[in-house]
Amino acid sequence: MSTTASASDAPTGAALRHALERPATYPYAPDSITVVQTHISYVALAPPYVYKIKKPVDLGFLDFTTLARRRHYCEEEIRLNSRLCGRIYEGVVPISMTDDGLRLDDDSNVVEVAVKMQMLPHDDFLDARLDRGVLSEDDLDAVVDTLAPFYRERTSTPEIAANGRIDRIWANIRENFEQATSHRDALITHPAYEALQYAAERFMDQHAALFHQRRANGSIVDGHGDLRLEHVHRSAQGVCIYDCIEFTERFRHIDIANDVAFLAMELDVFGRPDLSRSFIRGMADAMGDPDLHTLIPFYKSYRAFVRGKVNGMKRSDPDITGEALDACKRDSQRFYQWALRYFINDARPCVVVVMGRPGTGKSTQAQALRDALGWEVVSSDRVRKTLADVPLHERPDAATRAQLYSADMSARTYATLADKAAERARNGESTILDATYSRRSTRNALRERLHDVSLQPIFAELTAPDEALRQRLDARTTQSDVVSDARAEDFEMLTARYEAPDALEDARHVRVSAHDDPDTTTLDLLKQLIRVA
Repeated sequence: MSTTASASDAPTGAALRHALERPATYPYAPDSITVVQTHISYVALAPPYVYKIKKPVDLGFLDFTTLARRRHYCEEEIRLNSRLCGRIYEGVVPISMTDDGLRLDDDSNVVEVAVKMQMLPHDDFLDARLDRGVLSEDDLDAVVDTLAPFYRERTSTPEIAANGRIDRIWANIRENFEQATSHRDALITHPAYEALQYAAERFMDQHAALFHQRRANGSIVDGHGDLRLEHVHRSAQGVCIYDCIEFTERFRHIDIANDVAFLAMELDVFGRPDLSRSFIRGMADAMGDPDLHTLIPFYKSYRAFVRGKVNGMKRSDPDITGEALDACKRDSQRFYQWALRYFINDARPCVVVVMGRPGTGKSTQAQALRDALGWEVVSSDRVRKTLADVPLHERPDAATRAQLYSADMSARTYATLADKAAERARNGESTILDATYSRRSTRNALRERLHDVSLQPIFAELTAPDEALRQRLDARTTQSDVVSDARAEDFEMLTARYEAPDALEDARHVRVSAHDDPDTTTLDLLKQLIRVA
């Protein structure tokens, strides 16, 4: 006879995890046991089965706080995942508290429930194939061949299509930003946070007609909602896609572009943008949907922000400590940086040149861009002194400075900057160049060098009033961490040498006032990069 215990008898997270690590908890003798956790579940890998138990949490977008709710969503998980991976699910099983402790597949005194499924070979998941360097276009083609008919079979009812309304899409985006408010400065810079909101709203305004069209043409479907590499398995038996969103329809009733963007985004972030592009091309062709290409960067940004948010939320989970906690922070920062990148250069290499007269704050803004975007900064001051074997934070005597800033040394310095940017672009990496670029000839030389790798740089010119520049250069005399040798006495000479760019020289040129506080300048710079992209 089965009974259900009261809510007060429900096991604690620590007790549940401890029980899952004990062989005696299982109705068979597993060869090994590995217990992992996410922010919403415990997963026990106990071959030949896997047990997944939902945590009793309320995160706003999901509520698993009662046993009845957890049982309901376990049943929903099986129903929904059977669409793309039905062969692995065994059912919802009870967990009872017995005299010998917690027992799985026991209904004598039920205190918890779990989804029971067959364990799939780990090496065949796409994330494992990627880690081993064997993930291929053929694998992604097989995923396309599985997803395309799945989406075509989905009927977009008026209720489902309503989730493609602009106000509902924006409500989801706004909710993400509200839930990530506490992550500002710790995980995402304040300017990046504001710039992302600006970029998302701008994109939606510019493409309002397309969003309306997607609702009308059946592109909003009851999809997967969490289409990640670790949720896709490919073996001789075919492609199995599981672990969809079961806890809320609004995260699953989405545009097909939104669904497939998650997988594309992870391929980008984990180093295979080529496979990401191949996958999206395949999906667009299979669905006869060329508009996917327009929407994918927007939805990849959305998905990256979600991953940043979720990893950030894990920091408050008492069960996550030590290196795992540090990894959550690193992953959160990386995904937030990628979310912003998608509005500037998608996943393709980019070179941003932070230029301007000495004292405009180039190095400060270059570092701010690095923090916001995760791109490497290559500084002319550092390159110059490294080439000359001069200590970075030492201002040499006048004779040495004359040699250090000679035409020959400047040519070598700027050639090195161009070579580094080109080499990084060839490797698929973006770069921030921090240099005055006062001469039209050096700017032209950079353009020519980057043309070899099919890139056109963006010149971001910082400006400030003369008096502010003099004050900043004068302040350097008391600062010990300054690499630049420019000082107030050099102002007139350096200003006379400066050849400001104009629109005729380069359309990919933005001018940003650096007279305000640094964060305001960074936000303005990011907005202009978004607009010129």
